[in-house]
Amino acid sequence: MTYSLFLEKQVLKYLSKLDKKVASRIITKIEELKENPVPHDSKRLVNVKEKTFRIRIGQYRALYRLEGNKLIIVFLIDKRSKVYQN
Repeated sequence: MTYSLFLEKQVLKYLSKLDKKVASRIITKIEELKENPVPHDSKRLVNVKEKTFRIRIGQYRALYRLEGNKLIIVFLIDKRSKVYQN
């Protein structure tokens, strides 16, 4: 089952500011979510009602949630030290 992928504006803006090589690596990892939305190295975030997960991409983290049956929304990408601060 193939999922659809949606990147929020904040994510696209962040990726455009990164080094091309790093951005390419992150995009490749995110694209892999289409085939397997919950890979073995993903972690579910606690204290969140929705199905929200994070994946590691080197020193970066991508936070995403599953909506409905076939939609993945990536809503935040940042360095590990900053991504969980709210």
